[in-house]
Amino acid sequence: MSFFRILLLAAFSALTLAGCATAPPEGVRPVTGFEVNRYLGQWYEIARLDHSFERGMSDVQAVYQLQEDGSVKVINRGYNTRRQAWQEAIGRALFLGDSTVGSLKVSFFGPFYGGYHVIALDPDYRWSLVSGPDRDYLWILARDKTLPGEVRERLLSQAQALGFATDKLIWVEQNRADQP
Repeated sequence: MSFFRILLLAAFSALTLAGCATAPPEGVRPVTGFEVNRYLGQWYEIARLDHSFERGMSDVQAVYQLQEDGSVKVINRGYNTRRQAWQEAIGRALFLGDSTVGSLKVSFFGPFYGGYHVIALDPDYRWSLVSGPDRDYLWILARDKTLPGEVRERLLSQAQALGFATDKLIWVEQNRADQP
């Protein structure tokens, strides 16, 4: 089992055991009108709040694939700069309720789930703002390795207004030519 996956498992297990693993943070609302088929495919991690399970990772990507049972296969991969190696974790996401609401729970290990809430989404599904179960978890994702400055500023303003510590975001390098 990869180091990256072990860290993801530990983080999501801790979230679950904390008792608030799947609900969005208070005052944060997932998007409605969500279309999972448009969200599928590859996303690049543009920025994130720091977590032990992604610390030292660059070139982080997520791939979402719809499964026959309606769940979503999640493939997270990134380059561990300390180990000088690609690492990958595979998980499963389920909608918390109506599939037209961007609120899911994701597990990288058995019954332990963490919240995954799409709280802002480009009408063309080019970028998204995602929170976890509390304000310690925030990601900016995009279909491309970079994000236009005006979009970046709009997402930062929105996240800050929702109480996220945007000054602590880590801007993820997406420079490696040897991406899998």
